[in-house]
Amino acid sequence: MDERSDRSVRFDEYLDRLSVAVGGKSRRRGPLGAYCTGLLIPGERKSMEPMAARLDPTRVQAMHQSLQNFVSQAAWCDEAVLTAAREYALPVMEEHGSIEAWLVDDTGYPKQGKHSVGVARQYCGMLGKTMNCQAAVTTFVANESASLPVAHRLYLPEKWAADPERRKKAGVSDSVQFRTKWEIALDQVEWMMKAGIPDGVVGADAGYGDVTAFRDGLTKLGRAYVVGIRKGIAVWGPGKGPAPAPEYPGRGRPATRLRRDKDHKPESVLKPATALPPEAWQQVNWREGTQGEMSSRFARVRVWAAHLDDRRTEPPPTEWLLIEWPESEPEPTKHWLSTLPEDTDITTLVRLAKLRWRIERDYEELKQEVGFAHFEGRGWRGFHHHAALSIAAYAFLVAERARLSPPRASGTSPFKAAPLPSGFRPRGSADPA
Repeated sequence: MDERSDRSVRFDEYLDRLSVAVGGKSRRRGPLGAYCTGLLIPGERKSMEPMAARLDPTRVQAMHQSLQNFVSQAAWCDEAVLTAAREYALPVMEEHGSIEAWLVDDTGYPKQGKHSVGVARQYCGMLGKTMNCQAAVTTFVANESASLPVAHRLYLPEKWAADPERRKKAGVSDSVQFRTKWEIALDQVEWMMKAGIPDGVVGADAGYGDVTAFRDGLTKLGRAYVVGIRKGIAVWGPGKGPAPAPEYPGRGRPATRLRRDKDHKPESVLKPATALPPEAWQQVNWREGTQGEMSSRFARVRVWAAHLDDRRTEPPPTEWLLIEWPESEPEPTKHWLSTLPEDTDITTLVRLAKLRWRIERDYEELKQEVGFAHFEGRGWRGFHHHAALSIAAYAFLVAERARLSPPRASGTSPFKAAPLPSGFRPRGSADPA
Protein backbone atom coordinates (compact mmCIF):
# COMPACT_ATOMS: atom_id res chain seq x y z
CA MET A 1 0.00 0.00 0.00
CA ASP A 2 1.52 3.41 -0.99
CA GLU A 3 1.66 6.50 1.23
CA ARG A 4 -1.45 8.06 -0.31
CA SER A 5 -3.44 4.88 0.34
CA ASP A 6 -2.12 4.70 3.91
CA ARG A 7 -3.17 8.29 4.47
CA SER A 8 -6.62 7.59 3.08
CA VAL A 9 -7.05 4.67 5.50
CA ARG A 10 -5.88 6.79 8.43
CA PHE A 11 -8.24 9.60 7.44
CA ASP A 12 -11.23 7.22 7.25
CA GLU A 13 -10.36 5.82 10.67
CA TYR A 14 -10.01 9.35 12.01
CA LEU A 15 -13.44 10.31 10.67
CA ASP A 16 -14.86 7.26 12.44
CA ARG A 17 -13.48 8.66 15.71
CA LEU A 18 -14.97 12.06 15.02
CA SER A 19 -18.34 10.56 14.12
CA VAL A 20 -18.53 9.05 17.61
CA ALA A 21 -17.77 12.52 19.00
CA VAL A 22 -20.70 14.08 17.12
CA GLY A 23 -23.12 11.52 18.50
CA GLY A 24 -22.30 8.38 16.55
CA LYS A 25 -25.38 8.77 14.36
CA SER A 26 -24.86 7.24 10.93
CA ARG A 27 -26.62 10.11 9.19
CA ARG A 28 -23.96 12.52 10.48
CA ARG A 29 -20.99 10.51 9.17
CA GLY A 30 -21.57 11.70 5.60
CA PRO A 31 -21.68 15.48 6.20
CA LEU A 32 -18.92 15.19 8.82
CA GLY A 33 -16.60 13.50 6.36
CA ALA A 34 -17.59 15.87 3.57
CA TYR A 35 -16.99 18.97 5.69
CA CYS A 36 -13.59 17.85 6.97
CA THR A 37 -12.56 16.81 3.45
CA GLY A 38 -13.73 20.15 2.08
CA LEU A 39 -11.59 21.96 4.66
CA LEU A 40 -8.49 19.95 3.74
CA ILE A 41 -8.58 19.89 -0.06
CA PRO A 42 -6.87 22.93 -1.62
CA GLY A 43 -9.17 25.78 -2.54
CA GLU A 44 -9.21 29.54 -2.28
CA ARG A 45 -12.40 29.75 -0.21
CA LYS A 46 -13.61 27.22 2.41
CA SER A 47 -17.10 28.57 3.08
CA MET A 48 -19.91 26.04 2.62
CA GLU A 49 -21.05 26.78 -0.91
CA PRO A 50 -17.63 26.61 -2.62
CA MET A 51 -16.85 23.46 -0.61
CA ALA A 52 -20.14 21.91 -1.71
CA ALA A 53 -19.31 22.72 -5.33
CA ARG A 54 -15.91 21.02 -5.06
CA LEU A 55 -17.24 18.01 -3.16
CA ASP A 56 -20.25 17.23 -5.39
CA PRO A 57 -20.33 19.34 -8.58
CA THR A 58 -23.51 17.62 -9.83
CA ARG A 59 -25.52 18.22 -6.61
CA VAL A 60 -24.17 21.50 -5.25
CA GLN A 61 -27.43 22.67 -3.66
CA ALA A 62 -28.13 19.35 -1.93
CA MET A 63 -24.56 19.11 -0.61
CA HIS A 64 -24.69 22.71 0.56
CA GLN A 65 -27.92 22.06 2.47
CA SER A 66 -26.45 18.94 4.08
CA LEU A 67 -23.37 20.85 5.28
CA GLN A 68 -25.51 23.76 6.46
CA ASN A 69 -27.75 21.52 8.57
CA PHE A 70 -24.82 19.65 10.08
CA VAL A 71 -22.75 22.71 11.04
CA SER A 72 -25.30 25.42 11.81
CA GLN A 73 -28.24 23.45 13.19
CA ALA A 74 -27.31 19.95 14.43
CA ALA A 75 -26.87 19.68 18.21
CA TRP A 76 -23.52 18.04 18.81
CA CYS A 77 -20.75 18.88 21.29
CA ASP A 78 -17.78 20.97 20.13
CA GLU A 79 -15.75 19.91 23.16
CA ALA A 80 -16.18 16.22 22.26
CA VAL A 81 -14.82 16.88 18.75
CA LEU A 82 -11.86 18.85 20.12
CA THR A 83 -11.15 16.02 22.58
CA ALA A 84 -11.23 13.38 19.83
CA ALA A 85 -8.90 15.50 17.67
CA ARG A 86 -6.49 16.06 20.55
CA GLU A 87 -6.41 12.40 21.55
CA TYR A 88 -5.61 11.47 17.96
CA ALA A 89 -2.82 14.01 17.34
CA LEU A 90 -1.13 14.30 20.74
CA PRO A 91 0.46 10.80 20.87
CA VAL A 92 2.07 11.40 17.47
CA MET A 93 3.28 14.87 18.52
CA GLU A 94 4.76 13.48 21.74
CA GLU A 95 6.89 10.98 19.82
CA HIS A 96 9.12 14.00 19.14
CA GLY A 97 9.12 15.35 22.69
CA SER A 98 6.86 16.02 25.66
CA ILE A 99 4.42 18.91 25.66
CA GLU A 100 6.26 21.95 27.05
CA ALA A 101 3.82 24.84 26.84
CA TRP A 102 0.17 25.88 26.86
CA LEU A 103 0.04 28.96 24.66
CA VAL A 104 -2.82 31.45 24.94
CA ASP A 105 -3.75 33.92 22.22
CA ASP A 106 -6.74 35.54 20.55
CA THR A 107 -7.41 36.23 16.91
CA GLY A 108 -9.86 38.30 14.88
CA TYR A 109 -12.15 37.44 11.97
CA PRO A 110 -12.98 40.47 9.78
CA LYS A 111 -16.72 40.77 9.19
CA GLN A 112 -19.11 43.07 7.38
CA GLY A 113 -22.42 44.12 8.91
CA LYS A 114 -23.53 43.79 12.52
CA HIS A 115 -25.53 40.56 12.74
CA SER A 116 -22.83 37.87 12.99
CA VAL A 117 -22.55 36.75 16.60
CA GLY A 118 -20.05 38.81 18.61
CA VAL A 119 -19.15 41.18 15.78
CA ALA A 120 -18.05 44.65 16.89
CA ARG A 121 -15.44 47.30 16.22
CA GLN A 122 -12.40 45.91 17.99
CA TYR A 123 -8.74 45.20 17.42
CA CYS A 124 -8.16 42.56 14.73
CA GLY A 125 -4.73 40.96 15.02
CA MET A 126 -5.14 39.42 11.55
CA LEU A 127 -5.03 42.93 10.01
CA GLY A 128 -3.25 44.79 12.80
CA LYS A 129 -5.89 47.47 13.31
CA THR A 130 -9.28 48.21 14.87
CA MET A 131 -12.15 47.27 12.59
CA ASN A 132 -15.42 45.36 12.41
CA CYS A 133 -14.62 41.78 13.39
CA GLN A 134 -15.27 38.81 15.63
CA ALA A 135 -12.60 37.76 18.14
CA ALA A 136 -11.96 34.40 19.77
CA VAL A 137 -9.55 33.07 22.41
CA THR A 138 -7.59 29.89 21.69
CA THR A 139 -5.22 27.84 23.81
CA PHE A 140 -2.64 25.60 22.14
CA VAL A 141 -0.37 22.83 23.37
CA ALA A 142 3.16 22.89 21.98
CA ASN A 143 6.60 21.38 21.98
CA GLU A 144 9.59 22.22 19.78
CA SER A 145 8.30 20.04 16.93
CA ALA A 146 4.55 20.72 16.75
CA SER A 147 1.61 22.61 18.22
CA LEU A 148 -2.14 22.13 18.25
CA PRO A 149 -5.17 24.22 19.31
CA VAL A 150 -7.16 22.40 22.01
CA ALA A 151 -9.65 25.05 23.23
CA HIS A 152 -11.42 27.82 21.32
CA ARG A 153 -14.21 30.21 22.33
CA LEU A 154 -15.74 33.32 20.85
CA TYR A 155 -15.29 36.54 22.80
CA LEU A 156 -18.76 38.06 23.25
CA PRO A 157 -18.42 41.85 23.74
CA GLU A 158 -20.25 43.32 26.72
CA LYS A 159 -22.80 45.12 24.53
CA TRP A 160 -23.64 41.83 22.85
CA ALA A 161 -23.84 39.95 26.14
CA ALA A 162 -26.30 42.54 27.50
CA ASP A 163 -28.58 42.58 24.43
CA PRO A 164 -31.35 39.91 24.75
CA GLU A 165 -32.64 40.44 21.20
CA ARG A 166 -29.26 39.99 19.53
CA ARG A 167 -28.48 37.01 21.74
CA LYS A 168 -31.74 35.32 20.78
CA LYS A 169 -31.22 35.86 17.04
CA ALA A 170 -27.68 34.46 17.24
CA GLY A 171 -28.69 31.51 19.44
CA VAL A 172 -26.51 32.49 22.42
CA SER A 173 -27.63 30.43 25.41
CA ASP A 174 -28.41 31.98 28.80
CA SER A 175 -25.39 30.21 30.30
CA VAL A 176 -23.02 32.34 28.20
CA GLN A 177 -22.17 35.51 30.10
CA PHE A 178 -19.73 38.32 29.43
CA ARG A 179 -16.14 37.26 30.07
CA THR A 180 -13.01 39.25 29.29
CA LYS A 181 -10.48 37.58 27.06
CA TRP A 182 -8.14 36.88 29.96
CA GLU A 183 -11.02 35.34 31.94
CA ILE A 184 -11.85 33.09 28.97
CA ALA A 185 -8.17 32.09 28.84
CA LEU A 186 -8.16 31.20 32.54
CA ASP A 187 -11.33 29.14 32.03
CA GLN A 188 -9.59 27.25 29.23
CA VAL A 189 -6.49 26.59 31.34
CA GLU A 190 -8.64 25.28 34.19
CA TRP A 191 -10.61 23.07 31.77
CA MET A 192 -7.35 21.69 30.32
CA MET A 193 -6.16 20.79 33.80
CA LYS A 194 -9.39 18.92 34.52
CA ALA A 195 -9.19 17.19 31.13
CA GLY A 196 -5.79 15.74 32.04
CA ILE A 197 -3.92 17.37 29.16
CA PRO A 198 -0.12 16.95 29.54
CA ASP A 199 1.33 19.77 31.63
CA GLY A 200 2.96 22.80 30.08
CA VAL A 201 4.17 26.24 31.11
CA VAL A 202 1.54 28.85 30.21
CA GLY A 203 2.71 31.38 27.62
CA ALA A 204 0.95 34.54 26.48
CA ASP A 205 1.70 37.95 25.01
CA ALA A 206 1.47 41.27 26.83
CA GLY A 207 -2.26 41.53 26.18
CA TYR A 208 -2.61 38.86 28.87
CA GLY A 209 0.67 39.25 30.77
CA ASP A 210 -0.07 42.89 31.66
CA VAL A 211 -3.18 41.78 33.57
CA THR A 212 -2.21 41.10 37.19
CA ALA A 213 -5.44 39.17 37.78
CA PHE A 214 -4.53 36.81 34.92
CA ARG A 215 -1.07 36.12 36.33
CA ASP A 216 -2.47 35.71 39.86
CA GLY A 217 -5.15 33.38 38.50
CA LEU A 218 -2.53 31.14 36.91
CA THR A 219 -0.60 31.06 40.19
CA LYS A 220 -3.74 30.10 42.12
CA LEU A 221 -4.26 27.26 39.64
CA GLY A 222 -0.68 26.13 40.25
CA ARG A 223 0.44 26.94 36.69
CA ALA A 224 3.91 28.34 36.01
CA TYR A 225 4.01 30.98 33.30
CA VAL A 226 6.25 32.94 30.94
CA VAL A 227 4.20 35.94 29.79
CA GLY A 228 5.07 39.06 27.86
CA ILE A 229 4.64 42.46 29.52
CA ARG A 230 4.89 46.03 28.27
CA LYS A 231 7.68 48.31 29.46
CA GLY A 232 5.28 50.39 31.58
CA ILE A 233 4.64 47.54 34.04
CA ALA A 234 6.01 48.43 37.50
CA VAL A 235 8.23 46.12 39.54
CA TRP A 236 10.40 46.22 42.63
CA GLY A 237 13.95 45.57 41.49
CA PRO A 238 16.68 43.64 43.37
CA GLY A 239 17.09 44.82 46.94
CA LYS A 240 14.00 47.01 46.77
CA GLY A 241 10.46 46.64 48.00
CA PRO A 242 7.57 48.36 49.75
CA ALA A 243 8.15 49.75 53.22
CA PRO A 244 7.11 47.61 56.19
CA ALA A 245 4.08 48.49 58.25
CA PRO A 246 4.73 51.40 60.67
CA GLU A 247 5.61 50.60 64.24
CA TYR A 248 2.73 50.14 66.65
CA PRO A 249 2.01 53.52 68.35
CA GLY A 250 0.55 51.88 71.44
CA ARG A 251 -3.14 52.46 70.81
CA GLY A 252 -5.73 51.09 68.40
CA ARG A 253 -5.09 48.12 66.17
CA PRO A 254 -1.53 47.75 64.91
CA ALA A 255 -0.99 48.35 61.19
CA THR A 256 -0.07 45.25 59.24
CA ARG A 257 -0.02 46.37 55.60
CA LEU A 258 3.02 47.31 53.57
CA ARG A 259 3.27 50.86 52.31
CA ARG A 260 4.81 53.03 49.64
CA ASP A 261 6.40 56.41 50.27
CA LYS A 262 8.83 58.77 48.55
CA ASP A 263 11.70 56.44 49.37
CA HIS A 264 9.85 53.24 48.45
CA LYS A 265 8.42 53.39 44.94
CA PRO A 266 8.27 50.67 42.29
CA GLU A 267 9.85 51.36 38.93
CA SER A 268 9.29 50.55 35.29
CA VAL A 269 10.80 47.28 34.08
CA LEU A 270 13.21 49.43 32.04
CA LYS A 271 15.01 50.50 35.22
CA PRO A 272 16.26 47.06 36.35
CA ALA A 273 17.29 46.34 32.76
CA THR A 274 19.39 49.48 32.35
CA ALA A 275 20.90 49.03 35.83
CA LEU A 276 22.33 45.59 35.05
CA PRO A 277 26.10 45.33 34.56
CA PRO A 278 27.50 44.37 31.11
CA GLU A 279 28.37 40.85 32.28
CA ALA A 280 24.67 40.16 33.01
CA TRP A 281 23.93 40.13 29.28
CA GLN A 282 24.54 37.16 27.04
CA GLN A 283 23.81 36.05 23.51
CA VAL A 284 21.22 33.25 23.46
CA ASN A 285 20.22 31.06 20.49
CA TRP A 286 16.72 29.61 20.81
CA ARG A 287 15.95 27.82 17.54
CA GLU A 288 16.97 27.24 13.95
CA GLY A 289 15.10 29.57 11.59
CA THR A 290 14.73 29.47 7.83
CA GLN A 291 17.73 31.81 7.50
CA GLY A 292 19.89 30.36 10.24
CA GLU A 293 20.10 30.41 14.03
CA MET A 294 17.64 32.69 15.85
CA SER A 295 19.67 34.69 18.36
CA SER A 296 19.56 37.85 20.48
CA ARG A 297 20.98 39.40 23.66
CA PHE A 298 19.19 38.65 26.94
CA ALA A 299 19.49 39.16 30.69
CA ARG A 300 17.33 38.19 33.64
CA VAL A 301 16.83 39.38 37.20
CA ARG A 302 14.60 38.46 40.14
CA VAL A 303 11.89 41.07 40.86
CA TRP A 304 8.57 41.53 42.66
CA ALA A 305 5.66 42.55 40.45
CA ALA A 306 4.26 45.73 42.03
CA HIS A 307 0.48 45.82 42.35
CA LEU A 308 -1.72 46.91 45.28
CA ASP A 309 1.24 46.70 47.65
CA ASP A 310 -0.60 48.74 50.25
CA ARG A 311 -3.13 45.89 50.56
CA ARG A 312 -0.52 43.24 51.32
CA THR A 313 0.94 42.27 54.67
CA GLU A 314 4.06 40.77 53.08
CA PRO A 315 5.70 41.04 49.65
CA PRO A 316 4.73 38.51 46.98
CA PRO A 317 7.25 35.85 45.90
CA THR A 318 9.93 37.05 43.52
CA GLU A 319 9.82 35.98 39.88
CA TRP A 320 12.03 36.21 36.83
CA LEU A 321 12.10 39.35 34.72
CA LEU A 322 13.53 38.28 31.35
CA ILE A 323 14.74 41.11 29.10
CA GLU A 324 15.70 41.15 25.43
CA TRP A 325 17.96 44.01 24.36
CA PRO A 326 19.59 43.65 20.93
CA GLU A 327 22.87 45.56 20.76
CA SER A 328 21.57 47.54 17.79
CA GLU A 329 18.66 49.00 19.82
CA PRO A 330 18.78 52.05 22.13
CA GLU A 331 16.75 50.31 24.86
CA PRO A 332 15.32 46.88 25.68
CA THR A 333 12.73 45.70 23.15
CA LYS A 334 10.85 42.92 25.01
CA HIS A 335 10.13 41.87 28.57
CA TRP A 336 8.63 38.77 30.18
CA LEU A 337 7.65 37.80 33.71
CA SER A 338 8.01 34.14 34.70
CA THR A 339 7.27 32.04 37.77
CA LEU A 340 9.57 29.24 36.65
CA PRO A 341 11.91 28.09 39.47
CA GLU A 342 14.98 30.14 40.42
CA ASP A 343 17.32 27.44 39.11
CA THR A 344 15.84 27.65 35.59
CA ASP A 345 18.65 28.46 33.15
CA ILE A 346 18.34 31.47 30.86
CA THR A 347 18.31 29.37 27.67
CA THR A 348 15.17 27.56 28.86
CA LEU A 349 13.50 30.85 29.77
CA VAL A 350 14.27 32.32 26.36
CA ARG A 351 13.20 29.21 24.47
CA LEU A 352 9.82 29.04 26.24
CA ALA A 353 9.25 32.79 25.85
CA LYS A 354 9.92 32.51 22.12
CA LEU A 355 7.88 29.33 21.58
CA ARG A 356 4.84 31.49 20.75
CA TRP A 357 6.14 31.69 17.15
CA ARG A 358 4.51 28.32 16.60
CA ILE A 359 0.95 29.54 17.14
CA GLU A 360 1.44 32.50 14.83
CA ARG A 361 2.19 29.97 12.10
CA ASP A 362 -0.73 27.79 13.24
CA TYR A 363 -3.16 30.70 12.89
CA GLU A 364 -1.80 31.47 9.44
CA GLU A 365 -2.29 27.89 8.27
CA LEU A 366 -5.67 27.50 9.98
CA LYS A 367 -6.97 30.63 8.27
CA GLN A 368 -5.36 30.28 4.87
CA GLU A 369 -5.27 26.51 4.38
CA VAL A 370 -8.10 25.09 6.51
CA GLY A 371 -10.76 27.81 6.24
CA PHE A 372 -10.74 28.74 9.95
CA ALA A 373 -11.84 32.31 9.13
CA HIS A 374 -14.15 31.49 6.22
CA PHE A 375 -17.38 30.70 8.09
CA GLU A 376 -20.22 32.90 6.82
CA GLY A 377 -22.97 31.93 9.27
CA ARG A 378 -24.18 34.26 12.00
CA GLY A 379 -25.02 31.97 14.92
CA TRP A 380 -23.15 30.94 18.05
CA ARG A 381 -23.57 27.22 17.39
CA GLY A 382 -22.42 27.39 13.78
CA PHE A 383 -19.38 29.51 14.64
CA HIS A 384 -18.15 27.03 17.25
CA HIS A 385 -19.06 23.94 15.19
CA HIS A 386 -17.06 25.31 12.25
CA ALA A 387 -14.10 26.15 14.52
CA ALA A 388 -14.14 22.68 16.10
CA LEU A 389 -14.19 20.97 12.68
CA SER A 390 -11.45 23.27 11.37
CA ILE A 391 -9.27 22.37 14.36
CA ALA A 392 -10.10 18.69 13.86
CA ALA A 393 -9.05 18.88 10.21
CA TYR A 394 -5.86 20.69 11.21
CA ALA A 395 -5.16 18.05 13.89
CA PHE A 396 -5.06 15.42 11.14
CA LEU A 397 -2.50 17.52 9.22
CA VAL A 398 -0.43 17.99 12.39
CA ALA A 399 -0.41 14.23 13.00
CA GLU A 400 0.51 13.48 9.38
CA ARG A 401 3.44 15.89 9.50
CA ALA A 402 4.57 14.51 12.86
CA ARG A 403 4.75 11.02 11.33
CA LEU A 404 7.63 12.23 9.17
CA SER A 405 11.19 12.06 10.46
CA PRO A 406 12.19 14.76 11.01
CA PRO A 407 8.67 16.16 11.41
CA ARG A 408 7.68 18.67 8.76
CA ALA A 409 6.87 22.09 10.20
CA SER A 410 4.42 23.02 7.46
CA GLY A 411 3.72 22.48 3.82
CA THR A 412 1.05 22.02 1.23
CA SER A 413 -2.04 19.93 1.85
CA PRO A 414 -1.59 16.19 1.27
CA PHE A 415 -5.05 16.15 -0.35
CA LYS A 416 -5.66 16.60 -4.06
CA ALA A 417 -7.23 19.82 -5.28
CA ALA A 418 -10.83 19.63 -6.47
CA PRO A 419 -11.60 22.41 -8.96
CA LEU A 420 -14.87 24.31 -8.87
CA PRO A 421 -17.31 23.30 -11.61
CA SER A 422 -17.24 25.42 -14.74
CA GLY A 423 -19.33 28.56 -14.41
CA PHE A 424 -19.81 28.20 -10.63
CA ARG A 425 -20.47 31.49 -8.85
CA PRO A 426 -21.42 31.69 -5.13
CA ARG A 427 -24.68 33.41 -4.34
CA GLY A 428 -24.31 37.13 -3.85
CA SER A 429 -20.99 37.41 -5.68
CA ALA A 430 -20.50 39.82 -8.56
CA ASP A 431 -20.94 38.57 -12.12
CA PRO A 432 -17.43 38.52 -13.62
CA ALA A 433 -18.92 39.53 -16.97
